[in-house]
Amino acid sequence: MALSLPKRRTVLKAVHWMMVPLLVWFILVTPSDVVPLGPKAFQFHSILALFFVTLCLGWTADYMRRGLASRPGPKLPPWARVAHQWLHKLLIWGLFLVALTGFLLGLTSAVLLKAGGFLPIAPPLDMRQANDFIGTFHIYEFYLLAVIAVIHAGFHIWRHLHLKDNALRIMVPRALHRFL
Repeated sequence: MALSLPKRRTVLKAVHWMMVPLLVWFILVTPSDVVPLGPKAFQFHSILALFFVTLCLGWTADYMRRGLASRPGPKLPPWARVAHQWLHKLLIWGLFLVALTGFLLGLTSAVLLKAGGFLPIAPPLDMRQANDFIGTFHIYEFYLLAVIAVIHAGFHIWRHLHLKDNALRIMVPRALHRFL
């Protein structure tokens, strides 16, 4: 019997909904919040970051290989069709850039950083000014990505409620369809 893999849309839905709580976590909890709680708390935070980055890179690789998984719905006006494309592409590339700047933080660090406490991020080059700049950029870029994610969610809620095109039914688990 051959092993059957889940369909692309099913995988992307799962990735999408795994990323939502992680995004919220990283908005609310920073490394400076967990360091005082001890090494186990910091390692937990670091493992979550590694998982988040893995999802980001996987999503970007899928997009680069197969393009966007969704199409703008037929009820969308022309401006919303453009917005649909841009919002999705901004999210995907924004997630990739967050992962990339995380790598650059490790590369410019004075010490070897390990994702999840075990996976070396990059060989440390001890470039203090670059590290400070990339760290600041990484923070602002992440919060900008969060704003884009909120706009993305608002766009799909608007579609669902105003256009009544069932945009949310496509992405939420079936158990929640009765509430939509």
